[in-house]
Amino acid sequence: MAWFHIARTEDEQRTVNAERDTDVRCKMMVLWVLHHGDTRERAATVTGLGRATVQRYVRTYKDGRLDGLRRWGVTGPVSALATHSDVVRASLTANPVRTTAQTADRIEQLTGIRRQPTQSRVFLAGLGFSDARSGDPDPPKKRSPSTSRPSAGSSARN
Repeated sequence: MAWFHIARTEDEQRTVNAERDTDVRCKMMVLWVLHHGDTRERAATVTGLGRATVQRYVRTYKDGRLDGLRRWGVTGPVSALATHSDVVRASLTANPVRTTAQTADRIEQLTGIRRQPTQSRVFLAGLGFSDARSGDPDPPKKRSPSTSRPSAGSSARN
């Protein structure tokens, strides 16, 4: 393994200081330790990472400098319902449902994909519905009968 000396410019150091993402800051901490002449083994110990991870960060820095380190590049799984979001949104806006179970049934009717009520609520929240149970973007406020007692200052005399 060839030695790669880490030397940052002042512009790169300003970028490091301004970075707020904790994962990126951890990567930058590795580079900081290496910048000061410590070994990769020592950088791994200081940051609590494995030596292979430190090596991967060095390779990423070597290939793409700081922009390479700041790029995350990991994408999570995409829901099968994502392709049907416009259809579901239009249907529930035009014809709101009242319960989460009805929401799950409507989604199944529209898409053929069955989801549990909790998953349906999460999906609708991602579509921008504030009350995922009813599918109504602006649900009415609940009204309950007044159960408050008259205050001590008011009288109940006739």
